[in-house]
Amino acid sequence: MKTLNLYVTRSFVITFVMTMGILTFGLLGARLVKIFELLSKGVPLIVAGEFIVYTLPVVLTMTIPWATLVSVMLVFGRLSADSEITAMRACGISILQIISPIMLIAIFMSGLCLLLQADIGPSFLGKARDTIRHVGVSQPLALLDPGRPIDFDNMHIIFDDRVGEDEIRGVQIYNLHPETREIQQDITASRGKIVADEDKQVLSITLYNCTVIDYSGSSVQRLLNDESTIQINYGEEFNSYNIFPRIKYMSFRQIFGCMRIYNERKFDTTALEVELNQRLAFSIAPIAFVLFGLPLAIRTSRRETSIGLFLSVITMGMYFMSIIICDSLTNYPKLYPQYLLWVPVVLFQGAGILMIGRIARR
Repeated sequence: MKTLNLYVTRSFVITFVMTMGILTFGLLGARLVKIFELLSKGVPLIVAGEFIVYTLPVVLTMTIPWATLVSVMLVFGRLSADSEITAMRACGISILQIISPIMLIAIFMSGLCLLLQADIGPSFLGKARDTIRHVGVSQPLALLDPGRPIDFDNMHIIFDDRVGEDEIRGVQIYNLHPETREIQQDITASRGKIVADEDKQVLSITLYNCTVIDYSGSSVQRLLNDESTIQINYGEEFNSYNIFPRIKYMSFRQIFGCMRIYNERKFDTTALEVELNQRLAFSIAPIAFVLFGLPLAIRTSRRETSIGLFLSVITMGMYFMSIIICDSLTNYPKLYPQYLLWVPVVLFQGAGILMIGRIARR
């Protein structure tokens, strides 16, 4: 019995480690592309490395459950296809004894996910945000990308292309009203030049052949300028912190504290409760995936890796999408989305337990 458990556990752990590495690298791929872009613009390698480390816990909260499901589908699908599970049961070993080591691993993985979701993940995500803010203060030109809107206080900037280090083409700038956020000025220019004073933390944008449409007066005015300069105090923008952090950056302790304050002031706590329950539902995903994936893999009895990967992607997609859909109902507190998101968790675990019970009775 001990030998069989070691055999199944070793197969699962090896598959899990390999799958974990591949999935983590894949989900970090988009961030790695951004990191390489920053490195090409002069951002220090240590800063780029810090950003990857800070985003890693959030990525792991997704890859750990997914790797668990993929490993279960591949390992037990192969064992079933090779009739090894049938042979084990013929020797008097029950299905519960076969899967017990994997269930213990799933419980451990759920505990690890809970730790990442409760404190480490939100804390590191906030540090990743601060790292980008630091880059914005020390090297603002590194964050200016063509086609990506840039907001500085009451100014909205976008440009089509970037030539060299400081020249931009196809510039569009909107000056907004500080309260109503209505457009007061619409500025367009064929090209411009950006100069950053890192000591004063001021960004100077010199526009050439620009057109200014002014909506602030009683009538619309159109002005043409051969050259115009706009200065932006980007240091003040990047160094400004919100006193009240966003929910996704809060630890469990902060969420509970915020809920207590909200309850005392009779505020709606639905958003906080949804965030808390969503993290808990994501944390126990490894257990749900093992309970649901094990009988599914045994019933399909396929050795092909593609079949196992396909089924795991479909299963994971259904699980997480169901939770995310319930999360999107935060603005409808009468539907109790904080409780609705537990429906897919109960369904997956309940269906898995029923299927395992039927297999055990055969």
